[in-house]
Amino acid sequence: MTPEALFSLCVFAIVMSATPGPNNAMLLASGVNFGLRRTLPHLLGVTLGFTFMQLALGLGVGLVFEAVPGLYPVLRVLGVAYMLYLAWAIASAAPPLQREPSAAGARPLTFLQATAFQWVNPKALMMCITAASTYAPPDQPVLGAFVVTLAFLVLGMPCCGAWAVLGAGLRGFLQDRRRLRAFNALMALGLVASMAPAIRDMLTGGLF
Repeated sequence: MTPEALFSLCVFAIVMSATPGPNNAMLLASGVNFGLRRTLPHLLGVTLGFTFMQLALGLGVGLVFEAVPGLYPVLRVLGVAYMLYLAWAIASAAPPLQREPSAAGARPLTFLQATAFQWVNPKALMMCITAASTYAPPDQPVLGAFVVTLAFLVLGMPCCGAWAVLGAGLRGFLQDRRRLRAFNALMALGLVASMAPAIRDMLTGGLF
């Protein structure tokens, strides 16, 4: 990989990891509602889960999507449905004093939940496929897959972590229940809005 291609890859990784999307919206909301320490498993699940998916797709799992054409549309539908559920959970989360230990939305995502979520996250899938097809040299596919994966691992964690830190920093301002409810509703709307491209593609291009 040439220095110019590596620089381009790093810029792509930073921009895609730092811009709003399902992962960052949920990390921001988790930081506000649960604090940075309790959000760390979620953050690690996002980062390492995405890293594993990037490497797997780069090493050839993407061929499965070509061999089974109906698999990706199914994952896309499942992803939209799951994110709608998460948006509802965020919007309906009770303020801290009203929460019960078993209440829906009262716990941050676990490491495994965040890791598994990457496989139904349309933005994450598109990031992986685009990076693998654009920046991995065709004459060195294995080395290219590892370079692309390493770039996202090194640059993606601080970019995503910044959203969790920002959320944790807003906790004091959002101690007021009305502000917290408004914030959660805004994050839920943002999560739904982030699904607009996937929903549009399904409606215009068909589910399968």
